[in-house]
Amino acid sequence: MARLAQTPGLTDDQRDILAAVREFTTREIIPAAQRLEHADEYPAAIVDGMREMGLFGLTIPEEFGGLGQSLLTYALVVEELSRGWMSISGIVNTHFIVAYLVARHGSPEQRASLLPRMATGEVRGAFSMSEPGCGSDVAAIRTKAIVDGDRYRIDGQKMWLTNGAYSSVVATLVRTELGADTPYGNMTTFLLEKKPGFGETAPGLTIPGKISKMGYKGVETTEMVLDGVTVPGSAILGGPEAGLGRGFYQMMDGIEVGRVNVAARACGIAIRAFELAAGYAQQRHTFGEPLVRHQAIAFKLAEMGARIEAAHALTVNAARLKDSGERNDVAAGMAKLLASEYCAEVVQESFRIHGGYGYSTEYEIERLMREAPFLLIGEGTSEIQKTIISRGLLKDYKI
Repeated sequence: MARLAQTPGLTDDQRDILAAVREFTTREIIPAAQRLEHADEYPAAIVDGMREMGLFGLTIPEEFGGLGQSLLTYALVVEELSRGWMSISGIVNTHFIVAYLVARHGSPEQRASLLPRMATGEVRGAFSMSEPGCGSDVAAIRTKAIVDGDRYRIDGQKMWLTNGAYSSVVATLVRTELGADTPYGNMTTFLLEKKPGFGETAPGLTIPGKISKMGYKGVETTEMVLDGVTVPGSAILGGPEAGLGRGFYQMMDGIEVGRVNVAARACGIAIRAFELAAGYAQQRHTFGEPLVRHQAIAFKLAEMGARIEAAHALTVNAARLKDSGERNDVAAGMAKLLASEYCAEVVQESFRIHGGYGYSTEYEIERLMREAPFLLIGEGTSEIQKTIISRGLLKDYKI
């Protein structure tokens, strides 16, 4: 057992799940990641393996066929998967968020219909807030749902959907003009069901194609065009009575889960970068001795390890706060901020230790160098996290 990123106080079930995921990652993901990522190929065999392990139902309550595990377990599983290949964690992340939203905010009918199929991976979830003209500025979204008799007509364009093609249900935040005092009270989340694939996957709902990216390959990132998509009020998350105008607050609850996920991804990538650096520094010789014997390299490894420990501790704390029922917006923001920034630093140090070989596509560190920057912007940039953290802290330190 490695010394870094250990988590005290886990149950036997949690330890067994993590051991199984760690073994699966080492056996199935790491050996295939470079080839699949460079080919931008969907990892179908790995996804099938995760379905067999029940990972798509990890956090779904047992009454709906899931494993009923905590956010902490979920975060630690994501950390292990990201150690192998960050794209794999992306496949389950938005699915987890949508499952959480349905379990936490969905109507009884929505929970009964969606959660059993999501637990098996038959139905996979995607999460949609951003648009071509706005990302962090959620109040600026333009996609709109207008009452059309006893139904809603939705028109607009959404952006940056992970699992946009392979998903069967998309939790989608849109404007619903309700006359609320703030723009946030005029937003509603709809659960839009569709067929997996590209093109028109439901009447009026089109997934145009994959967006090309510098990293985070294998998992598809897409747009979603909504042109006269007509749905009943029962498609509103929580139903029309409980969910109308509550979309922003529901989505922010889901985003807190997502930020813990991004922090866990960052920890996983940083752990892998450290493993690669430590291994290379012991094998590579310069000036007659292994790199690791040079104090400059040994100090780099020490600093990398300290950053990983700090990021992991913040991530575990944020997950446990959410599990306890307490608000974790500040804790999740801190975890996401430092874990993503530290990840970028650890990966770059590992890249430097590799020297010229780090620039070769034959070495894993080249892939990590392209993956780490995504975490600086995913689920809110570092600057957005600082805004959330400072506002939360000043509520307690107000004079």
